[in-house]
Amino acid sequence: MPRYFYGCAFLNNWFLCNILRTQESEGFMTTKPARTRRFFLTHLGAGITLFGAGGAGSAMAAQSRPEPRWQASRHAQDDWFDQIPGQHRLIFDTTVSAGMSSATMFANNFYIANNSGYGLQNGDLAVVIVARHTTTPFAYNDSIWAKYGVPISNFVDNTKEPLKANPYTRQLNGLIGRGVHLAVCQMATRAIAGAIARAVSGSTDDIYNELAANLLPNSHLVSAGIVAVSRAQERGYTLVNGG
Repeated sequence: MPRYFYGCAFLNNWFLCNILRTQESEGFMTTKPARTRRFFLTHLGAGITLFGAGGAGSAMAAQSRPEPRWQASRHAQDDWFDQIPGQHRLIFDTTVSAGMSSATMFANNFYIANNSGYGLQNGDLAVVIVARHTTTPFAYNDSIWAKYGVPISNFVDNTKEPLKANPYTRQLNGLIGRGVHLAVCQMATRAIAGAIARAVSGSTDDIYNELAANLLPNSHLVSAGIVAVSRAQERGYTLVNGG
């Protein structure tokens, strides 16, 4: 039973006893019964109203108390997002070649506009480009493309002539010089390593380690590109879908 119920019963008894004592001392019980009843009911009702208002106020205050705000869990694997200096944070998600083209163009515009419009420098901006799915190999350096260009090109787009060099090396290196970081999909890298291993009769693990050791500067192998997209937003990055 709610505590305010017991409080109300106690208050009723207290008012009744005090009213009766007051009436006896003033002779109300023997000389003016009608006045006695009016006096008793008026004071009793006022006491209950006062107590009820206080109880209702407490209940309303409890109901209006805000729920604790949801907070994402933090993981050490994602701490590198916070280690990139910058007052403003932006992340591009890319999955196809045209998406990488858009990401490099708009990332460059982001730096230029923040400098011309706000006077901000490269170090004031934290920018990440996610290379996942078929854009994953664009985070590999030219030595890997020179060695495994055919199977890598077939992974990216098997309808085009194979390439022996990373088509985005120049654009990405220019952005990396400004401070851009790359989040490179580990799942896709392992799939690419398997495709290369089958093509050259090699070891998937050995080729995976070779790919991981030959990423562009400022690259981070992440468990999956889509995970990096999620974790970056939890740490204050604005998402742009490059395609």
